[in-house]
Amino acid sequence: MKIVFLDAISMGDVSLEEMAALGELVCYPSSTAEEARQRVKDADVACLNKVIVDQAFLDAAPRLKLICEAGTGINNIDVKLCEARGVAVRNVAAYSTDSVAQTAWMHILNLSGRAFHYQSFVQSGAYSRNPVHVDFAHPFTELSGKTLGIVGMGAIGQKVAAIGKAFGMEVIYYSTSGTGHCKEYPCVGLEELLGRADVISIHAPYNERTAGLIGYKELAQMKPTAILVNTGRGGIAVEADLAAAIEEGMIAGAALDVYVKEPLPLDSLLMEAARQYPERLLLSPHIAWYSREARARLAHGMAENIRRGW
Repeated sequence: MKIVFLDAISMGDVSLEEMAALGELVCYPSSTAEEARQRVKDADVACLNKVIVDQAFLDAAPRLKLICEAGTGINNIDVKLCEARGVAVRNVAAYSTDSVAQTAWMHILNLSGRAFHYQSFVQSGAYSRNPVHVDFAHPFTELSGKTLGIVGMGAIGQKVAAIGKAFGMEVIYYSTSGTGHCKEYPCVGLEELLGRADVISIHAPYNERTAGLIGYKELAQMKPTAILVNTGRGGIAVEADLAAAIEEGMIAGAALDVYVKEPLPLDSLLMEAARQYPERLLLSPHIAWYSREARARLAHGMAENIRRGW
């Protein structure tokens, strides 16, 4: 069995020995669409993270029996076409739950706790010159008693909610599927969530229901003291509208780990807004899924998917 990993650079330094023991494993750091078509010609299994699987890809792979997504989201794969061709598609669910939840809270705490301001205040010497022992002009906000609004209450959303509850926050959520499966917290409409929440954290998949879900109109419905964090998928929050909301002071702050185009272009409106308002707009490089532990779980999950066969 030949296993081809088309963009193995995404796995970093994690061991792929478990996958290699299942067949002939050939790894490429990255692959263009043309390179991918050449490299899967004699493959039984294709492992990939961002490579697009379309008709041309499948036409070039007559032996292909299984596609293993190196992640959870499979919006880069034409699943219906794969089904028609008899090619199984498997992802790895829940491998990054703890990693993404931790990253979401890193951003929430940095924004609400003003971590970057305080570090700069001390390192710049302003604290040493301060007439009193505290930066009295820039107090932070307690989360206890505030409302946490979760967009998408799957495994990650529930983990983020549990941490918020531990901080003493009230938790509400909006179901992007229209069905509120989680009974532990109140499921509310999007408009109500936007108006009530002090912190909004997005943990939904990108699909026809969530594309552009949070635009300028929705941002205007948020409290001016509220913050928005997106560690879900790029494009759920409209980037240009979010940049405008930050520039206009419509909301207190935002943090993003995911973008429509990745890596984020230098001329992005988000980049410009972050340069102007570095304490109010935090940008991280799609790192939420990338803890050492999460990647080890991902590699094991992919091996398990191959071991199951097709």
